[in-house]
Amino acid sequence: MVRAIVGANWGDEGKGKITDMLAKDSDIIIRFQGGSNAGHTIINNYGKFALHLLPSGVFYHHTTSIIGNGVALNIPYLLQEIKELESKKVPTPKILVSDRAQILMPYHILQDTYEEARLAGKSFGSTKSGIAPFYSDKYAKIGFQVSELFDEVYLKEKVEQVCEIKNVLFEHLYHKEALKPEEVFQTLLEYRDMVKPYVCDVSFYLQQAIKEGKRILLEGQLGSLKDPDHGIYPMVTSSSTLAAYGAIGAGIPPYEIKNITTVVKAYSSAVGAGAFVSEIFGQEAEEIRKRGGDGGEYGATTGRPRRMGWFDAVATKYGCRIQGTTEVALTVLDVLGYLDEIPMCVGYEIDGEVVTEFPTTRLLEKAKPILKKYPGWKSDIRGIRDYQALPKECRDYIDAIEKAIEVPITLVSNGPGREDIIIRK
Repeated sequence: MVRAIVGANWGDEGKGKITDMLAKDSDIIIRFQGGSNAGHTIINNYGKFALHLLPSGVFYHHTTSIIGNGVALNIPYLLQEIKELESKKVPTPKILVSDRAQILMPYHILQDTYEEARLAGKSFGSTKSGIAPFYSDKYAKIGFQVSELFDEVYLKEKVEQVCEIKNVLFEHLYHKEALKPEEVFQTLLEYRDMVKPYVCDVSFYLQQAIKEGKRILLEGQLGSLKDPDHGIYPMVTSSSTLAAYGAIGAGIPPYEIKNITTVVKAYSSAVGAGAFVSEIFGQEAEEIRKRGGDGGEYGATTGRPRRMGWFDAVATKYGCRIQGTTEVALTVLDVLGYLDEIPMCVGYEIDGEVVTEFPTTRLLEKAKPILKKYPGWKSDIRGIRDYQALPKECRDYIDAIEKAIEVPITLVSNGPGREDIIIRK
């Protein structure tokens, strides 16, 4: 069976922890999109880890971790993450990399940085990880696929062609030093040697695994509202964040995805620019930022303070709908235990009209939150494993979220640790 785990909102929903938990009962875990531009934080017996490329199941001996064809493959970063695991005494995981994955190059990172500087105040809030230039090149058919590394004659010729195109931008738009084809070629040969032990025909491998009844977990990056088609465009990422893309980014039939677990935060957070209707500011935001996450609400990749907001029922219902959610995992519920009242955004006011369906970006930018307040439970709920043992006010808040998003909440996370999970079915 194939299960997808994805985010409903802006990313940073706590997918790493939930994936780590679900990986225990999985045979194969696959990253199917994105790159090293976002991270999943995991706390376990080995320590605290921020994974950016590796799937969150690498801590289990029985699993195979796969980098799918849809991933922006930063090869040095991948090797760095593997070395970090080994340095903290994590047993070396079994890792496979799709021979159809495309390679994120150093010049992609440079281009990303130059473009953000050029745009200045109108930038997109990029992590400067090279993701947008990478995907642009992929669809412009001037990217490098892993399989191409093993044909040097072809590779050298392609490098010359790519550098010719890139140097128009580097020299004449950004006024920077031109790329040297021989250096790019040598870099690719070094990458070939690094990645060679892991390269595999992943699609065929997964076909066989499905026939054998293996339990497969698709791990998404970021969330619904960062999808380039269905998110807050143009303040989005450059690859699809939806579970449906898991079939493409991993190379499996779409009908094999039987369960879509969508992770939802009990409040809202976002990194980067873009519309964020329920956003809060000042001391109110700082207080929840300080208490939130597993060490404060700061980006796992950039370290930037996350923008904070109350739970947005409009955005989350939409995020669950476009994911095709079958069940929800609700995270960081314990963080809200200090509040006397907990606001929830239950609608938007746009040009004097109340709406409860998520609009397109231009309308979203005009939206004002309609808040409904719920009584707080004023207690620490960490350590509770029985749902009925939660304070009534806490259960009422969960019920209100479930009713608003119209999807069953089956998992409730009430702490950062691997064991801080309440199963609610």
